[in-house]
Amino acid sequence: MKKIIKPERIVQLSAAGILAVVGTLPVSYAADAYPAKPITLIVGSSPGGSNDVFARAIAKHMSDALKQSVVVENKPSGGGVLANSLVAKAAPDGYTLGMVSSTFTTGAAIRTNLGYDAIKSFTPVAMIAQGPLLITINKDQPFKTIQELVDYAHRNPGKLNYGTSGVGSINQFSTELFAQAADIKMTHVPYKGMGPATNDLIGGQINVLVASAPSILGQVKSNNVRALAVTTAQRSPVAPELPSLEEAGYKGSATDLWWGILAPASLPADITARLNTVINEALKSEDMKAFLLKEGAEAAPMTSDGFGKVIADELANWKAVAAKAGIQAE
Repeated sequence: MKKIIKPERIVQLSAAGILAVVGTLPVSYAADAYPAKPITLIVGSSPGGSNDVFARAIAKHMSDALKQSVVVENKPSGGGVLANSLVAKAAPDGYTLGMVSSTFTTGAAIRTNLGYDAIKSFTPVAMIAQGPLLITINKDQPFKTIQELVDYAHRNPGKLNYGTSGVGSINQFSTELFAQAADIKMTHVPYKGMGPATNDLIGGQINVLVASAPSILGQVKSNNVRALAVTTAQRSPVAPELPSLEEAGYKGSATDLWWGILAPASLPADITARLNTVINEALKSEDMKAFLLKEGAEAAPMTSDGFGKVIADELANWKAVAAKAGIQAE
């Protein structure tokens, strides 16, 4: 006798068949529809800073490549903690990203109350750029080379004071790393931002300021302050006339300032790979390279894993620097 299959049973069998087929599709199929809505790129600083400027530049390239809006959202706070927290707590679906810089690791090296783990709470997506910090001095001081500065500091421990944008900033950590390599002691004067620190360097209230190229290069070119060296391992195309600290003989003092994009932990590997590819392609474009160099940095495309290694290595290094220099959170 012929078995009759009821219509509702046919629907059930069809649905089951569809699910079975979907289950056999490659994982990357899920990313084919990504992004289906605008992406938010959170920046932990006010508009106009390097993090914000770089975020807006890369967001434009990402929007064009992904055919979807990438909206930059500013959430300024000390060290970008608020912005980082928002990214860490967001759904790992690729629609919430965060722009961070080197202060992400220096802050995590001395603070235990962040509300997130710098390694476990995030997925590294892509590095955007790297650049030097410049060792600058008040122009009325007699030092013409980095060696002259070091020689004076050796003879006068603690007499030279240096400014930073605040306790735990990359400015403080890079200065202390240089001081450890040169075996000198300078006195720290923290400010609330690079603006007032730069003004006091120009005015002679502080002697030394180790600052990013985007924040100080204009003052150097205007002859308001004097630059003695860059902190990178080799000379930088940002300021090719300046020797590097390593070149000057201060081994182990190299510091690269960097900017990059993070996502919440557990971002699917296919979405991570797609975002990484899109960003790296943008960084290879001549207009993006020229833009970054004009802003005092170099494009630094790398894999997600490579960027994650940079973060992990720096975090360990800065913890050691902090312990030796006695840097503590306020």
